[in-house]
Amino acid sequence: MHTSTQIPAEITPRHVTLTRGLAVGCLLGLIVLGLAWELWLAPLRPGGTLLALKVLPLCFPLTGLLKNRMYTYRWLSLMIWLYFTEGVVRAWGDAAPSNYCALLEVLLCVVLFVACAMHVRLRIRHAKNNPTSDATTVSANV
Repeated sequence: MHTSTQIPAEITPRHVTLTRGLAVGCLLGLIVLGLAWELWLAPLRPGGTLLALKVLPLCFPLTGLLKNRMYTYRWLSLMIWLYFTEGVVRAWGDAAPSNYCALLEVLLCVVLFVACAMHVRLRIRHAKNNPTSDATTVSANV
């Protein structure tokens, strides 16, 4: 009988920092894309619309991500599905320049969700594996 034991990959603060940077980058990308999409690239009406205000709720979690608050990663990973849904609907129903922006929004939403989920998982795992080391700095604001 063969039993394979895999050594788990070591989780370092570097991995946590990488997922944090990816999450912040995708969130900033969604904010910039939403503004550019509704004001210049493919607005519903010429000159832009108030639909650009849809990015305002994305500005609130930005401060929590920059302060590295785990709670923000958790609720952002749920909130982002609203933007994913909008992107899917508009990618299916809008015309040519707008549907490309919608597809980019969908991609950014999926990457942001994965980055948030991995960030939370890695921080929790790192804190469990290193209870006496600098895990308090990694898992701060849990």
